[in-house]
Amino acid sequence: MSEGLNTLYRYGRFTFSRRGDMVLILTVSLLLTLLLLAWGHQVKAACGGEPYFPDGRSHRWPVGDPNAIVPCYSDLMYLWVGRDINNHVFPYIHGGIGADGQLFGGVVEYPVLSGLLMWLGAIGAHTDLQFFQHSALLLAPFGLAITIMLAVLTRWNVLWWAATPPLVLYAFHNWELPVVATTVAAVAAMAWGASLHPATGERRWSLRTSGIVASVLLAIGFCLKLYPGFFVLPLAIYVLTRGDGAPVVAGARKALDWVGAVWVAAAAAITVILVQLPFMILGYDGWKAALTFQGKRRADVDTNSIWYWGLRHLTGGQNDTYNSLVGVLSPILIVASFALAIYLGWRVYRNGGAYPWLGVCAAMLAGFMLFHKVHSPQYTLWILPLFVLLRIHWSVIVAYLIADLSLDLTIFRLFGILTSGAPMKWWVIGGVNLGVWVHAVLLVYLIFGFVRAGMREPLASIGRRPAPEEPESTPVPAPV
Repeated sequence: MSEGLNTLYRYGRFTFSRRGDMVLILTVSLLLTLLLLAWGHQVKAACGGEPYFPDGRSHRWPVGDPNAIVPCYSDLMYLWVGRDINNHVFPYIHGGIGADGQLFGGVVEYPVLSGLLMWLGAIGAHTDLQFFQHSALLLAPFGLAITIMLAVLTRWNVLWWAATPPLVLYAFHNWELPVVATTVAAVAAMAWGASLHPATGERRWSLRTSGIVASVLLAIGFCLKLYPGFFVLPLAIYVLTRGDGAPVVAGARKALDWVGAVWVAAAAAITVILVQLPFMILGYDGWKAALTFQGKRRADVDTNSIWYWGLRHLTGGQNDTYNSLVGVLSPILIVASFALAIYLGWRVYRNGGAYPWLGVCAAMLAGFMLFHKVHSPQYTLWILPLFVLLRIHWSVIVAYLIADLSLDLTIFRLFGILTSGAPMKWWVIGGVNLGVWVHAVLLVYLIFGFVRAGMREPLASIGRRPAPEEPESTPVPAPV
């Protein structure tokens, strides 16, 4: 590592550091991101095109070319019909959920900001392909923004994000990129606040201010896809412990900042209320219907969960016993995994370290993905930036990505086989099981591994003041 980079680490200045290497990192990573986004667009767009049915649905959807290596199915195209998106109905305000569990009147099964993005993507669209293309244009800038932030925070490690298959497979599969962007932006906000001003040598923001800004960003993410909302608690604990595990005097610590922690939690709560309240007032039934739909959703074959591929075999199928057990065990185990992650982080703090808030957030996400009744393939985009930001060994990342690729290349073929009644292929069912169970094993490991993993450089050193230089010793003359 160069002396100049060592200086950057010691002083922790959150800046491009006036170095050509950062320009190179940004150039390479952004070009790769653009290439993979274009590739992903081409893959998914193959499911649409002429001829169309009267409602704008492509005849070739959802299979496209059945011989294609990467299936073209995407939720972006799927939701064109069935949620009144094709009728350009403003979401949540006029709709609800029927007795049969089907949504109507513009209601979609996502939090309100994702529904708003879908409505925006449908403006001017008259076919599923046009809706897909408009949505891709909305999503792509978020993907580029994530690349920029990760490049600044972790340098070449950004390539785990910008040069791996998930960006091709999932960038335009669902509306994940905006919520991922809010999560990474929250980390960037904490880093920017902790960075030292080059003129004064002091931190740019107080820890409270940084925590509040990050909390607002996480709350916006909650209104997109829920999971960033879980991260507010570890962030509040980090502010509570003043973000520094170093003792003030031997055996003592700084007093806990309860006021700052409350402000962090309150900022998130206020943000969520401000975003949700207009929809609740103007269309409470439609707003509530999205929650009801998710509450009634079962762990079926399309959920890729350990429940369907494991517990189902122990209960004799998807019977009442199976559904009841999933309904009880899933939330209990999710809460238990959250508590475990928070405890593991607190143990680090009690042993003299700073509370590892980001590692705890990642561990909570691993627990949620493991035990939730739905584990959609595109959730890989949620966890991938955390592989970039935290020091997870490359072998774990590679194993996770291989399992993910196995799952994506087989699960959508499995749906086609089940729908058509064609004979099951061993490699399809084997690929799905490989993906599900390798993911499950790795997620168990990551609940513990994320908390132990420190942040990558230069993120880990942002905000650290340089150690005082030792004075040069004066030579002692030899006795005569």
